[in-house]
Amino acid sequence: MLTRLSLRLRVFLIFAGLAAAILAATGLGLWLGYSRLGQPGVGQGFVQAGVLAGFAALGLVAAVWYLFDLNVAKPIETLSGALRARAHSDVTAGMDAAIARYLGDLAPAAQAAAQSLAETRSALAEAVARETLRLGSEKARLEALLSDVPVGVILCSADHALVFYNGPAADIIGTNRGLEAGLDRKLFDYLHAAPLRLAHERLIATGDPDAVSDLLCTTTTGARVLAARMRLLGDGGTQGYVLTLRDITGDMAADARREAMLEGALDSLRRPSAALATLVGVMPDDALPAPMQGALREEVARLSQAVTRFGAARDEALSETGALPQTRAFDLAQGLVARLGAQGVPVTTQTADLILRCNGYEVLTLLEHLARRLSDRAPLHLTIDEEDTGATIRLSWTGPRVGVGELDGWLAFPLSDDSDRPARTVLATHATELWPEMLAGGRPAFCLPIRQARRAVARPKPVARKVVYDFDLLSPARTDKLADTRLDRLTYVVFDSETTGLNPRQGDEIVQLAAVRIVNGRRVEGEVFDTLVNPGRAIPPVSTEVHGITDAMVADAPPVADVVRRFHKFAEGAVLIAHNAPFDMEFLRRLERQLGLAFDMPVLDTVLLSAVVYGQHEVHSLDALSHRLGITIPEEARHTALGDTLATADAFLKLMPMLSGRGLDTFGSVLTEVRKHGRLLKDLN
Repeated sequence: MLTRLSLRLRVFLIFAGLAAAILAATGLGLWLGYSRLGQPGVGQGFVQAGVLAGFAALGLVAAVWYLFDLNVAKPIETLSGALRARAHSDVTAGMDAAIARYLGDLAPAAQAAAQSLAETRSALAEAVARETLRLGSEKARLEALLSDVPVGVILCSADHALVFYNGPAADIIGTNRGLEAGLDRKLFDYLHAAPLRLAHERLIATGDPDAVSDLLCTTTTGARVLAARMRLLGDGGTQGYVLTLRDITGDMAADARREAMLEGALDSLRRPSAALATLVGVMPDDALPAPMQGALREEVARLSQAVTRFGAARDEALSETGALPQTRAFDLAQGLVARLGAQGVPVTTQTADLILRCNGYEVLTLLEHLARRLSDRAPLHLTIDEEDTGATIRLSWTGPRVGVGELDGWLAFPLSDDSDRPARTVLATHATELWPEMLAGGRPAFCLPIRQARRAVARPKPVARKVVYDFDLLSPARTDKLADTRLDRLTYVVFDSETTGLNPRQGDEIVQLAAVRIVNGRRVEGEVFDTLVNPGRAIPPVSTEVHGITDAMVADAPPVADVVRRFHKFAEGAVLIAHNAPFDMEFLRRLERQLGLAFDMPVLDTVLLSAVVYGQHEVHSLDALSHRLGITIPEEARHTALGDTLATADAFLKLMPMLSGRGLDTFGSVLTEVRKHGRLLKDLN
């Protein structure tokens, strides 16, 4: 209760209590003296002495209180009021230090604090004004940029309501629909919900706010196919997500028309060329004069060679661009449901959790093309199952089966209404076939194999790796020539491996190896080493759960020795970089004697570089390091050799300037520093 009283009142109460105590002590002392004296006649004298002593004490206490109140309590209250005025009321006038001249250095200190506060506030106001002006300008530029960027950008809340969208997004989601885009509307009013919900749940399940998910989705009206990328905002998706959209319907249709044109041009040349070559081959020697006949044969041979080169170049272009995108089986199935639903054709789906290496739009259009011709045999059923190294798509129905001849006729028809490209060209692009078959139970179906697919495994718990290392790899004898070289002037090969297990000395082998090159401080996009490896032994299920690689996937892959020999050539003359390098290096170095090679390149470990920059007390896993450096590993690339390699390379590129900022510019200085953290590898693992 006393804390609610003012300072001056509390001081007054203290002195009042002191005066009362003095009076009580004086009265008690006089009473004891009178009672001890035992002379009744002197009582009046004791009373007079007590009154005089009391008044003197009260006067003295009152004088001291007055001086204390005047020179201490009152100046403190005045000073605190002046400070509060400057702290809360934006008062900028100077403060009179004389009001607290008896309080020692308190008044000058308060005056200095007030002045510093005023200066800071003024500087802050100027900075805020500058930043406000800059942010206003950048906001205008950002709005202009986002309104014109060709990719649709949508920001949604956690319950899938629109919070932001740009012009292209409004055009995409409003295509062929009377309902225009609007804030606080549900995204599912415009796009089919199933792929989006699954991607959102998948991202939340990863527990990584930097994760992204690529997916295919379709508009609720018009069934246009969109390529989308989703990224969470905030922790666990509680702040919603950003969705970028690109309408690939028109792009794929244009690609299809261009491919059909090239195919037609090649056919129009190939047949006449073959016919001419045949005619010239059977032409009698005396049909034309010898010079003319020789010239004709030569020109026909040139024409045949030109057609052959044209065909080979086209096939090579298809193979180069045939780095087919990755499409989730679920997204493909839901896209077909949306497209057929718009045409009133019911279809059910059952898909394994797979990521297919295929052109999702083309396969989806082919399935729709077939389903339209089976519309009188609905309901249809689509299944996508894992099979060997790939997957098999089956579209089944109820009713009479379709023969091979009838199916060939369907495949000869144009793929869609806006394309002259035959449906069978999709099979050629994917190097696959389509045939009719009978399922168990006598239900007819079409079977479409997809050559490459992998399981969309959930992100596993971290696996503790066995520590195997040899710090002689970092010995000065191997790196003396590099010691004085700047880090950004060296060539690096960043690599990672996936294995059957954790102990190479007990027979574990590599199942996937990937590497990229860094030259002059930048990653060379075209210089990539990425291959599956046949380990010559079974892959344990526990390892497959980590990296998703099965025995069937590596059955036709090159053996370990061939891959390691190729990798040695790829890494020749460079500095090797890996995350927890001793583990990966052990798998390589154990083959040195067998192959007659030596992995004597200098080695850097991003675990140790992270320890140099952030200290040993931090977590130095690849996920933790990537998160600290703002590096995003796409969901489908996690726990693949190439995905982890790219993350390690990007981490190293960001660590280089941080090392330089600590004065570690040269390779030798970095090696000297990382040796101090060598113990970390054992502790980490």
